[in-house]
Amino acid sequence: MPKVLVVATSHRTRGGITSVVKAHQTGSQWHQYNCEWIESHIDGSALQKIGYFCRGFCKFLCELPKADIVHIHLAAVERKMPFVFLSKLFGKKIIVHFHFPDPATTLDNPHKAWKYGWCIKKADIVIALSETWKKLLTEKYQATNIIVLHNPCPKVGKIEPYSDKLRHNKYILYAGNLSVRKGYSDLLKAFANVRARIPDWTIKFAGNGDIDNAKSLSKELGIENYVEFLGWITGDQKDKAFSNAACYCLPSYAEGFPMGVLDSWAYGLPVITTPVGGLPDILKDSENALVFSPGNIKELESKLLRLKDDALLEKLSIASLNLAKGPFNIDTINNSLGEIYYKLSENKNLQKE
Repeated sequence: MPKVLVVATSHRTRGGITSVVKAHQTGSQWHQYNCEWIESHIDGSALQKIGYFCRGFCKFLCELPKADIVHIHLAAVERKMPFVFLSKLFGKKIIVHFHFPDPATTLDNPHKAWKYGWCIKKADIVIALSETWKKLLTEKYQATNIIVLHNPCPKVGKIEPYSDKLRHNKYILYAGNLSVRKGYSDLLKAFANVRARIPDWTIKFAGNGDIDNAKSLSKELGIENYVEFLGWITGDQKDKAFSNAACYCLPSYAEGFPMGVLDSWAYGLPVITTPVGGLPDILKDSENALVFSPGNIKELESKLLRLKDDALLEKLSIASLNLAKGPFNIDTINNSLGEIYYKLSENKNLQKE
């Protein structure tokens, strides 16, 4: 039986890569190809991170001789280069799966760009999250080994009719790290400017990060009574937050392909967001999302005011569910990943077939 080593962050780490690998674990390909998760990074102090990396790397060294394929989920390139190097040295098939959020800090960073290029040259297959990311990588490195595999929407339980949400739970959900890159302060400022015109609506922030600054800003803007901070949520708490929300907003400046948007599609939530990362390939303003330019608070205000249009929200809810059931269906994507493993293990050309 072929064996695949999946090198990624810890299953306990907060973030998109962990969510993606957990989604891949649910597919038949995980067992069919005897996948084993090699955890190379964990949230914590510098000493904890170093210790966790060393432990993961030792496990990798033990398992590498038995592996056929090494599937490396890559964001922090320096941490993954040793895995790429040894995989190549041992003659293993290599998949490099790119998850970086921002070309400015990766592909256009002179200290990092050559490292990403080195990983691409060593890889048999490079996975990009969207056609936009594939085009960027292809143009930057003249690579011919890049294919697109979307991050999947999760499977969720029964979803209540969207009209019920509008009657009972008119809150906007922001789920993700509260950081400058994610634009949480833009959402607070825009909401403060239009709150009086959408008096039934509130915001719930789910995530860690700059919570104290966000609370201070909401108080300064006079909207502290309309904003709730849930902290980092998982499991039933996360399910409840998404199930009961009536809208999702991510005013981000840069993304790979945000898991929060994928989660929202799975729950049938209308999405207000920016055309960053892989999202421009999918989003059509007023058709399947409400789209505004990063940092444009006035434009975001106009999108928030459209929350008064119940018919539009119903339409966007249906569009979100169609995306979750269609191109971002978890079973479809796991099957596609299984095809990648099969063709790579059988030395078939993925680009031509």
